[in-house]
Amino acid sequence: MRVSAIDRPRIAVFALFGLLALVPVYSGLFDQPFYLTLFARVMIFALAAVSLDLVLGFGGMVSFGHAAYLGVGAYAVGILAYHGVDSVPIRWGVAILASAAVALFIGAVSLRTSGMYFIMITLAFAQMLFYLAVSLKAYGGDDGLPIARRGTIGPIDLNNGTQLYYLILILLAATLTLAHRVVGSRFGRALEGAKWNERRAIALGIAPYRYRLVAFVISGTVCGLAGALLATLTSFVSPSYMAWTRSGEVIVMVVLGGMATLTGPIIGAVVLLVLEEILATLTIHWMLILGPILILVVLFARRGLWGWIAGDRHG
Repeated sequence: MRVSAIDRPRIAVFALFGLLALVPVYSGLFDQPFYLTLFARVMIFALAAVSLDLVLGFGGMVSFGHAAYLGVGAYAVGILAYHGVDSVPIRWGVAILASAAVALFIGAVSLRTSGMYFIMITLAFAQMLFYLAVSLKAYGGDDGLPIARRGTIGPIDLNNGTQLYYLILILLAATLTLAHRVVGSRFGRALEGAKWNERRAIALGIAPYRYRLVAFVISGTVCGLAGALLATLTSFVSPSYMAWTRSGEVIVMVVLGGMATLTGPIIGAVVLLVLEEILATLTIHWMLILGPILILVVLFARRGLWGWIAGDRHG
């Protein structure tokens, strides 16, 4: 029976999350805990990529400092743990609020510019936060800060790799669902309308700055949650989490998977990070192989890998 174009994306989403849900089973059967950690990390960066797609794909805002919120969320968890705060809800709550506050400040300033100026000012803010983290000698400085205990959330023991993995999977699924609701709402349509024709949006009574700022804060908040999860998973915090190269990597995930698709960035994160692991085991020059692969995807899959899966290669 032929699968319709409408059903293909839905089937692909269920298949993707079904495969991710089976990773702990495979890891346990074959005694390969490495895969559990790898795909938990993949899902965390997928969460960050989904958050970036909200502003990049739907808002047309090229934030080249998005890893700053990843780092803020991670450092909030690390610093609280360092001072003896063992409550995970408090750690994650502070991480989310701190990321939202930083995103609000950076967005309020950055969104008064556009184009290349916007790209550069978001990068500048991210670099300021990066060097601030490096200068925090009390919290490890450039060497990073270890976290002694992951903690628990009610009956969920985060020291158990499988339980933490499924919690990350649930949070990713919930975030994707909420993101789809946001972009499908009047707010999301106004945001996307301002992306395509700002003057017409203003003529219709839409204030693009306000919509973009709200989207920017939502995006930074979700990325801060990803940072909190990353710090919990690795039991470590480092300034490298907010380096400009990390921001570039998240952008590649979005472009590779497909901008303005939300599900595409998840596929982009899976493909990019798994490819990096595979190629790195084959040669130290793995970037020379990865580069042409990314170029081919951009040339022949206009909407990224998600567009190819959904049967819309040229849309």
